[in-house]
Amino acid sequence: MKRKHPYLPITTENKKEMLESIGAENIESLFSDIPEKFRLDKELDLPTSHTEEEVSRRLKALASKNVELTAGKNFLGAGVDMHYIPAAVPALANRSEFVTSYTSYQAEVSQGMLQTLFEYQSLLAEILQIDVVNSSMYDMASALGEAARMASRIKRKCARFLVPHYMNPNHLTVLETYCESADIEVEKVKQDPRSGLLMLDDLESKLDDDVAGVYIENPSYLGVIEEQVDQINRLVHDAGSLLVAGVDVLSLGLIRPPGDYGADIVIAEGQPLGSPVSCGGPLLGIFGCKGGTRVIRQMPGRLVGLTRTKEEPYERGYVLTLVPREQHIRREKATSNICSNQALMAVTAAVYLSLLTPSGLEQMSKTIAYKSMYAAKKLNELDGVVAPAAGSSIWKEFAVRFEDTPAQEIREGLLDRGIHAGTILSDSFPDLGESLLVCVTELHEKQEIDKFVQSVEEHLTKEVE
Repeated sequence: MKRKHPYLPITTENKKEMLESIGAENIESLFSDIPEKFRLDKELDLPTSHTEEEVSRRLKALASKNVELTAGKNFLGAGVDMHYIPAAVPALANRSEFVTSYTSYQAEVSQGMLQTLFEYQSLLAEILQIDVVNSSMYDMASALGEAARMASRIKRKCARFLVPHYMNPNHLTVLETYCESADIEVEKVKQDPRSGLLMLDDLESKLDDDVAGVYIENPSYLGVIEEQVDQINRLVHDAGSLLVAGVDVLSLGLIRPPGDYGADIVIAEGQPLGSPVSCGGPLLGIFGCKGGTRVIRQMPGRLVGLTRTKEEPYERGYVLTLVPREQHIRREKATSNICSNQALMAVTAAVYLSLLTPSGLEQMSKTIAYKSMYAAKKLNELDGVVAPAAGSSIWKEFAVRFEDTPAQEIREGLLDRGIHAGTILSDSFPDLGESLLVCVTELHEKQEIDKFVQSVEEHLTKEVE
């Protein structure tokens, strides 16, 4: 047996045997359908083999280039935010009963896991003021795509879905991908660049019998609190369409819950509920709706129900219910082909919310509101800076416009000081000018916000000199 490399199990004899069995002369003949000009006719320039110690040293050197994700130096948000996670959350959510559960959504799953997911659904339904929450979706973006398709199924023959102009561009891309195959046209509704609010006259002009649903975000992608939710609700429902609301769950200790102002479908990102920021995730799509069984049966994903015995002692049992999945019915009649869910993230969210309590949620919402407003106020005091650049009532995130300096230059300048200033808005929304999206959470202390503002001022002053 001759091996070219000790970690690759295929020997020269193995290759020869496999080629003979399929009637191929050599490896190159397997790639004959690839034009020759695209093939590499030389060996890859790879380093020679290394010892374990050398590999370990090299990996440590690469890892040392990472910058620690600490509060006060990171003002990134735009869908994935840093929040304090009590130690009890991972301690409970990572118990082996949860972590080792095989495909925790199957019918044969343990009663304990089903009960935990039922608790997750109940907690979110109460916070969102909505009838039912499923368990669960991949992330908020996939939840939005499913919401558009669900609205189209309910409003038969309606093939348009309206969205706000300043929505998360990543979510828009996923939404358009979902809608393309269902022949649903995604159309934007204008928002006032100064107030950040939806332009009701433009919304009204676009509403007709062909609109299945209207999507709003509250707070919006720019962090603006939408003040016209009742008017929007009235316009949407008068036109016979469904109202789909995207929310930040942690804001609902301060902002009206979507079920209170008439939303039919509610989506949210569950990452802030106890899941860490790690390479952009893990994420959790929250999805809820209101209505009778006919509507709920159109909901994608899984739903855990509660039942009990008919006679005393009335023992409770949990089971998947109302789940028109492709495994259970004919494939073409399934509402969604979502084949997995974020059960562990849902368990984490349930633990986090249970520990937070209603009063804790209210306190969290107010703390974030105060700190983000403070940061915007201090930035707005700088010459050449407008903050918030859109809206006056903001929560957690806000747009910052620089009158005389490119936003990219500001961000790079602060990166040299070890501060990540936020997400560039100018590429996705040129009409906002040279802008950044800044995120402030409960983790940012006053002195850290002041340091951030001071760093922006020092960079701008240096540029002037």
